[in-house]
This record gives sequence, structure tokens and C-alpha cells, in this order.
Amino acid sequence: MPPLQEAGPDGRRRSALWDNACCSDPREPVPEPVPHRASARPSDAPARRPCAAADVVVGVSGGVDSAVALKRLCAHGVAVRAVFMKNWDEDDAGGHCAAAQDLADARAVCDALGVTLGTVNLSHEYWERVFEVFLAEHRRGRTPNPDVLCNREVKFRAFLDHAHALGARAVATGHYARRARTARGWRLLRARDEHKDQTYFLHRLDQEQLAAARFPLGDLHKHEVRAEARAAGLAVHAKKDSTGICFIGERRFDAFLARWLPREPGPMVSVDGQALGEHRGLAFYTLGQRQGLGIGGRHDAGGEPWYVAHKDPARNTLVVAQGRDHPALYRTALVTERAHWIGGDAPALPLACEARLRHRQPLTPCRVLARGPCGGLEVRFRDPQWAVTPGQSVVLYAGAECLGGAVIEAACA
Repeated sequence: MPPLQEAGPDGRRRSALWDNACCSDPREPVPEPVPHRASARPSDAPARRPCAAADVVVGVSGGVDSAVALKRLCAHGVAVRAVFMKNWDEDDAGGHCAAAQDLADARAVCDALGVTLGTVNLSHEYWERVFEVFLAEHRRGRTPNPDVLCNREVKFRAFLDHAHALGARAVATGHYARRARTARGWRLLRARDEHKDQTYFLHRLDQEQLAAARFPLGDLHKHEVRAEARAAGLAVHAKKDSTGICFIGERRFDAFLARWLPREPGPMVSVDGQALGEHRGLAFYTLGQRQGLGIGGRHDAGGEPWYVAHKDPARNTLVVAQGRDHPALYRTALVTERAHWIGGDAPALPLACEARLRHRQPLTPCRVLARGPCGGLEVRFRDPQWAVTPGQSVVLYAGAECLGGAVIEAACA
């Protein structure tokens, strides 16, 4: 299968997976081309590709998505080098971490495709740039999203630096996202598979990072990815997708967090001030949480479950509301810390667009206003939003384009 070719901005012909042409109309992005499905299955004993002189370093995680990303680049003649990232270096005697199995799966994928697999240990960078922030946010009573920081600080910064040291100019991952280049620069676009779209986790990439990113799965649906892996004879075609926070694995979140943060019990009260019990520490709860409150059925209350509605760090108090539709769980606006705009400059504000407060949440119409001189935002929603959580991110979209986003500082009634 010959590689797709197109002209780059310098007039040279190159693989469509390597670069994107500028748009003739700057208003319309050209989505990153993705090669057609490979029709031929690789031989049982493919010739191993040399390690040197790679254009693209592929982060191979041992899952089906990165495996197919690597396979598609190989099928189109892109000079690749496969690297497995180790981002967590704790001695895990309990067997919760799947890194060893993931590495074995990554080796099997590379053996099947005839690509040499390298490894890089980025656990120091992950600890300093992601995990320490994760702990600091929990100490403040907030709920951070480490995957957002991991993409910005590790996968597309530390790992990209490693790729540059190997002589490559780009990194490819199995993320479900697309990118486009216009006269205004690079734009991040939602994946074709709305259910798998991961632009929420990528919204803090900058122009340099996005220019060096490759997303070979952006135009595929998950079932197509698995079908390609199966047709290529890759054993990971049926491997279960990883879920949750990578460094926690399958263990209970509160048990893991208790290893790093002290428990600071305090009162648990209803929204009307009724004492209901004692919480284990605000760091161990998040807004909207239902499980693990320890309230159970009460003779003086209805049978509906209780949810975390508010955390008050000043009084070390956890406020809960009964019933998922309780008004205390809904907010019509929020304010943020300094926003990150993928294009570099903030758009003209106020701005009518759509927002997402968590991965896979349906997009919701909103109006974005500037908040003071420090780059923060006020986001007002057309419809009330459930469990708006400080520490999480609000990510903004204009059609298919992800504009950027910001960490939520507080929710507003």
C-alpha cells in the first residue's frame, strides 16, 4: 500500500500521516488525513525495522489503540520507532499495577509488526509534574484530573523531548482526536467517534505540541480499530480498555489516597444543616459522589440516595443532598482559573459556544465572559449543570473544534 502523499507548505511531497497541507480557505480546517485500512495481513515473521532515523516515535502502551496507531503508520511507510512509557515507578507488591503485562503486550505487538520496541522511564517527570499537583489539589479539597496534566506535561512534553532526542520530529499516540492546520495555526478537532473522543483530555496542548502530535485513529470508530487489530493478527484486539486513573489501577481510590494524605474527619451535614454523621476527610470525596457516604437508610428520611453537594474546607464540613435531582446539586454558572486557548490568543469575549464539564458528557450551550485581568473566565450555562466540581476542567468547543479550557475554581448558583 503506497503512502498517501500531499504537498506541505514548503512544496515538498510527503506522507499524509506526516503533515497537513494549509487550507485554501482559512475558515475551513483540513482534518488530519488517516490512511485507508490495510488490506493485507503482515506476514508471520516480518522483517524487523531498524531503530535509527525515525520520523515519528509512537507511544505503544500495550493496548489496542496504540497498537493500531503503530500499525497504520507502518502500513503507510512512515519511519517509526516504538517506545513504551513507564510513568509510575512505585513498587507495587499488591499487583494492582498492570505495567508489566502492558509491556509484554506492547512487545508482542511490535514483534508482530516487525518494529523494535524501546522503553523510557518518565516516572520522575510524572511524579513532579502530575502526581504532586494531584495531591496538592486534594489537600485543598478539590478534585483534579491528572489525565489532563499527564497529556500536557508527560506524553506531549517529556515524551516529545525524548522523541526529539532520538532524532524524531513527532510523536503518535492512540488518542481519539483529530487536528487541522489553517492560516491561524493548528486546531484540535473532536474525533469521528463521539463516544471515544478524547479532546477533553487534550485541551491544554499548545501550538508546538499540537504541531508535533499525530493521531492516526481520529477518523475511526472503536469497533473499526478492533477489527483492524484482529485482521492484522494482533492479540490485543480484544484487550479490555483501561479505565480510571493510570497510577491507581484496580485498587480502591480512597485506600490508595490514604497512603499519601492523612484522614481528617469532620461533620457531615444535610443542605439544611442536619447532622448526619462524620466524613473521613474532604479529600476522599468528590461532588456528585453517591457511594461510600455511610448514611444508608434513615427512618426520618425518604428512600432516595444521598449525594455530595458541597465541600467546605474552612469548616472541614461535607454537605450532602438527598436525591439526584436535588437543586443543591445543580449550578447555572462557574468561574475558572486562567484559561488555556489552543490557538494561543483568547477569542473575542463574550463568546457563545458549547462546553463539556467531564469526559463523554454531552456538549451544552454556554456563554463565556472574561473574569478580571488574569485570564479567568465566567461560564454561564443555558441549562443547569449537575455536580460542577472545582479542580475539574471546563472545556470549550465551537462546532468540531476544541478551543481550550480552564480549571474550575468555583460553581455559582
